[in-house]
This record gives sequence, C-alpha cells and structure tokens, in this order.
Amino acid sequence: MTALPGTTGRRRIYLMRHGHVDYFGPEILAAGGDTKVVPLTPLGQEQATAAGKALAHVQFDRAVCSGVPRTRQTAERVLAEQSAAVPFLEVEPDLIEIHGGSFGNVKSRSELAAKMAYYFETAGEPGTTMLEGGEVFAEAQRRTVGAVTRLLAEPGWHTILVAAHEGTNRLILGWAATGCSLKEGLKAVQAFEQDPACINVIDFDMVPAADGSLGTEIQRSLIKSVNVTPYNYVKHGMNMTSLEAIFAREPL
Repeated sequence: MTALPGTTGRRRIYLMRHGHVDYFGPEILAAGGDTKVVPLTPLGQEQATAAGKALAHVQFDRAVCSGVPRTRQTAERVLAEQSAAVPFLEVEPDLIEIHGGSFGNVKSRSELAAKMAYYFETAGEPGTTMLEGGEVFAEAQRRTVGAVTRLLAEPGWHTILVAAHEGTNRLILGWAATGCSLKEGLKAVQAFEQDPACINVIDFDMVPAADGSLGTEIQRSLIKSVNVTPYNYVKHGMNMTSLEAIFAREPL
C-alpha cells in the first residue's frame, strides 16, 4: 500500500530531531569541534526511547536518518520499541544539519544563542548564511527539501520515520507550512522550535498519476503536530529555547 489507510494519495512523515547531545563534550573536543561525531548523551538516549514508546504502535514502512551518530542512535532507539517488523534504517546525507560558520567575537553562551537565533530570523533574506561563512540557508533548504521530495516520489510506502536535526527540520517545516513554497518557507523557519527527540507529523497529499497510481507531485501539505516531546508532553520546566538550552550547559 502506498497511501495512508482511508485515503487515496496521502503519505505521512514522522519527522524527529535527535535526542540530547553535549556539543562541548570530549568527542567534539577530540575531533577538533566536528559536531558530526557527537553521540547521544544518556539523557538523549532516554528521550529517544520515550519517543519510541510513544510511536510503538505506528508501523513504519521505511526509516531514514542523516547518518551521523546522534540521528542514527535516535532512529535505532525508536525502532527498538516497534512491536511489528522493523524497516532497514536508511541514510540520506542531504538531511545533515545546516553547516555553520564562525561565531566571531562573542563573550558569553547567551550571546552565542542570541546570535544563532538572529541568523534563523534572517534566513529569508537573500544570501543569508548560518553564521559568518556558513551554509547559505536557501541552499540548505534546497538540499533538505530535495531529500523529502525524493522520498515522496519513491513508491512502496505510506508512513516513514525521518530522524534529522533542528535546523533541517525547521527548513522542512517552514516549507510545508507555507504550501511547499521555498521562498516563503525560509521566512517561517524562525517560528519553529525543535526540542531534543521531538516528533513532528506531516502529511502530504500527492497528485494522482494519469494511470491512477500515486503520483510524484505534491498537491498539499498538512501539518498534524509539531515539536511533541513524549518525555515531557506539556513542556513543564522547558522554558528555554532549544538554542538557549544548548549554550547554557557549561560556562565558557
């Protein structure tokens, strides 16, 4: 079946952010600041398992992650809670996090968080990058949205788990929330929070092909839920933004 039960051409993406990581941990320091090596912390493992328990009754046809340890471990912990057959975990490199640039001269972690938030707020301006010298937001959007549209064009599934990152998820959510508009989607990214191991649910109605099969063109997107955290559904005590929480953990 290639459409959600009860529909004629609808597919569903359970889009997750990875669980908690320590961006200032020994793995990052040993790798010279390369965040691609960072694994989940014990807290992040618990968060991913909580998400897995919440999704245990959802039968995934496919599962995809960006390939780095933190998204792979998150997806594996979610799939470990499945009661039915578990799909092979695929890797889609174009879902990797937005490549950041230099922080420049900053004096505190709160200033770091504010600076990153500012860049997300200006993502819709032409040529804006993720920090000085980082990846252009529009280019990051094209590769991440391109990965999603390729998945939607592939046959044989109707429900998929995707484990990715805060920045890439924001780009996907902004695009989906604005009628799958690349230009308007960039202006919307600042509005989407993505807490560790959160779950977003996005449905896509596909235009039927001439032969009656599920087509590859998106007719509309439907956002069913955003930033759901099963380890703390009502966000009690989660008063910081995700960026503020990252940079508040250790003194400079």
